[in-house]
Amino acid sequence: MSPNPLSQGTLFDWFRSTAERFPHESALDVGAHTLTYEQLHELAERTATALVRAAGRPPRAVGLLVARRPATYVAYLAICRIGAVVVPLHPAVPAGRNEYAARSAGVELLVDSGRTPEAAELARATGSTLLPLDDLEHPGGAASGTRWSDACAARPDDVAYVLFTSGSTGRPKGVPIRHRNLAAYLSSHAERYAIGPGSRLSQTFDLTFDPSVFDMFVSWTSGATLVVPQRDEIMRPVEFVNRGRISHWFSVPSVISLARRMRALPGNAMPDLRFSLFAGEQLTLDQAEAWQAAAPASTVENLYGPTELTVTCTGYRLPDDRRRWPRTSNGTVPIGRPHPHVDVLVVDEDGREGRAGELCVRGPQRFDGYLDQGDDRGAFLRPDAGRAVPVTGATGPECWYRTGDHVGYEDGELVHLGRLDDQVKVRGHRVEPGEVEAILRGHPRVREVVVLPVRTAQTTGLHAYYLTDDDSDAPDLRDWAAEALAPYMLPDRFSRVDGFPTTPNGKTDRRRMARTATERTPDPDTGTRR
Repeated sequence: MSPNPLSQGTLFDWFRSTAERFPHESALDVGAHTLTYEQLHELAERTATALVRAAGRPPRAVGLLVARRPATYVAYLAICRIGAVVVPLHPAVPAGRNEYAARSAGVELLVDSGRTPEAAELARATGSTLLPLDDLEHPGGAASGTRWSDACAARPDDVAYVLFTSGSTGRPKGVPIRHRNLAAYLSSHAERYAIGPGSRLSQTFDLTFDPSVFDMFVSWTSGATLVVPQRDEIMRPVEFVNRGRISHWFSVPSVISLARRMRALPGNAMPDLRFSLFAGEQLTLDQAEAWQAAAPASTVENLYGPTELTVTCTGYRLPDDRRRWPRTSNGTVPIGRPHPHVDVLVVDEDGREGRAGELCVRGPQRFDGYLDQGDDRGAFLRPDAGRAVPVTGATGPECWYRTGDHVGYEDGELVHLGRLDDQVKVRGHRVEPGEVEAILRGHPRVREVVVLPVRTAQTTGLHAYYLTDDDSDAPDLRDWAAEALAPYMLPDRFSRVDGFPTTPNGKTDRRRMARTATERTPDPDTGTRR
């Protein structure tokens, strides 16, 4: 195996090395703005000076209110340049969540790259200094000053960025990722997808969602171009891929479903796309087939990984020949096998290795623990006499991170079966909603389906929400499901809907659907709302 060129250094070191090797290659393409590596490097150095001057000294952590503008990406690199921690914040999420995140991460300087009205209030609430970034071409803007001349203060063991994930307590959990967590990941993935100068990678993810790190730094460590769509363009992938000459697409699978509902995913519509990557939620075989039909020359790959494991940690590449595609128990594409340098362990309820159970992962991509050490409780396992037992002390490299995801081996590949905390007891029986979804998804008129538990004071039942391609009479899903499911697994309610709500990251928002499930009272016989 060749040595890892990113074994030492930081995100900015790796970017700067690429800029020196490929100064005239395109690094960033946002709308009408294109920056070469030389230009992006120069702007980042000058913006770094503006950050330090605004804070009065090099800040420890910088909050970045994200927007799909060139200034956002320049600011991200500038924060790395001065050795500070990047804390991406989304202006569309509740103000209280952003305030909690900024305080937890120790944000001292808040950069507003999108002229958002929320910025000033957030700065006041957190006591941080606000730095609005003008358009980069604006005379006298932050990037028109002098270059930052000090050496990069960050080291491989320092935290590169902090992202916040939803916590079971309702309080976000801060996930610090260090530069060293990214080294093996970035190097192996640039090689895996043959990325280099001339490659053009999509950037569909907001910076608050960690696949965006793949987009940015797999591009910027290999000499490729990062192509950033505006939010409405993500919903029209064919148009964006062809206009942007995208070679590598990466998004959540929900984009496929939305494009199909809009009838905007015709066959052979993206003939030049080379790789299509999906992550963030289960990718169904039906979705993958629809995408491959639209991009027949593209290699489709399903990736999996929580933020705590640095973007993705397993992957499965679908064969070019559709006849060789797998058949899985729940109709989803396998999440496959672990990436290089990553170890996986599937444990049962007793902590013993098994064919099905909770997926646990360790290796250099594994984070060291949450910002709030109280969140580490129950999050790690350590090996002990043939079992994996909860960690009660320090978390060493031998410890496994518990993903909370239920997986199983099918034909030698890992298949994501759902979240362990989504399993419910229905009339005394343990039910996996994903299994019910797989059966309902097999109906010829059902395009997508979400099954949620509905709890009352007396009992727990299931509620199925589904999408169809037409407005004709509702299909009789109860009879269809009864052919394959045990009686206790049958949903009590069926509701046809026009679409599923999504999170700011583009994933189906199951939490929001669960909160509103009791507000919908469909007729159990017709499946219509009353």
